[in-house]
Amino acid sequence: MRKGNHTRCSKAVGYRCIIIVLSVFLQTFSEMYAQDVVPEKAKRDHNSGPVYSSTAMEHLMRFISVESPMPASFKDTMENVIIDPERTLDVFWEKLSTMERPVRIVHIGDSHVRGHIFPYKMRKLLEEDFGADAVLDYNVSYHTTGIASETGRSGIVYHILGVNGATCESFNKPERINEITSLNPDLIIMSFGTNEAHGRSYRSDQHRVQMMNLISELRKGCINAGFLITTPPGAYVKSGRRNRIINVRTPLVVRTEKDFATENKIAVWDLYDVVGGEKFACKNWTAAGMYQRDKIHFTREGYALQGLLLHEAFIKAYNDYVATKVY
Repeated sequence: MRKGNHTRCSKAVGYRCIIIVLSVFLQTFSEMYAQDVVPEKAKRDHNSGPVYSSTAMEHLMRFISVESPMPASFKDTMENVIIDPERTLDVFWEKLSTMERPVRIVHIGDSHVRGHIFPYKMRKLLEEDFGADAVLDYNVSYHTTGIASETGRSGIVYHILGVNGATCESFNKPERINEITSLNPDLIIMSFGTNEAHGRSYRSDQHRVQMMNLISELRKGCINAGFLITTPPGAYVKSGRRNRIINVRTPLVVRTEKDFATENKIAVWDLYDVVGGEKFACKNWTAAGMYQRDKIHFTREGYALQGLLLHEAFIKAYNDYVATKVY
């Protein structure tokens, strides 16, 4: 290579080095003093859940966990839900979700309620869910009152009023109506049907009139209360001196209560069909050993299960309401 050419190459290399150094310096200077570069929009992560606002998160925190207590051995069961297509209980669910004062439930009914186990299970579970500060703590048994002692604080107040042998008609007495209305209920749960089904001369039209009469009287003194009808669990009747057979009038009673609830826009919890209906309800209770000897009343375990099932349906309905409040 000639000397001139060597000199020109050396200069060219030097210029390139200077340019590279200046480029690095300018890039560094720009990154130090210029505005941040807007990053590319991240791709949606399909494995992540939605990001809620603080208001939405507050509502989500109100969801209550509940598991199904239905025995695996029970056959032909149905989804355990409260049927309320007209959303008649929304006002009650709103009171429960805000809990600005004591929220009162009065559970009335026949001997299934009077035994206290079934509704007391429900009471204690709701106190765990929504707070027990509204009542004094005491153990309820058959020999105690089912009326809760209020403290005046916010929380659940669950009163129990059951009468052995009661029907809708027999409960519609001034002393009973006054006792219920004096408790200022936000929700009245009505559990009848077993004794109606034991009447050999049972008539659906008369039953409808009796339910309407009772609810009409209660509404006069409880204008802000919601109503929830529960169907009977199923029972046997005597056949001869010693034998017992499934009471075939129970399905008619259940259909009457459900039709009445639909026509009058009242919520209903269909315990009978939930646990197996006409084909399996009584057989399921029997196979599980949850009937007492008369096959009308239930063991402690049987009534406890009924309380657990009502609680499950109740909380699912509450959670459904809370979900509608999330935007």
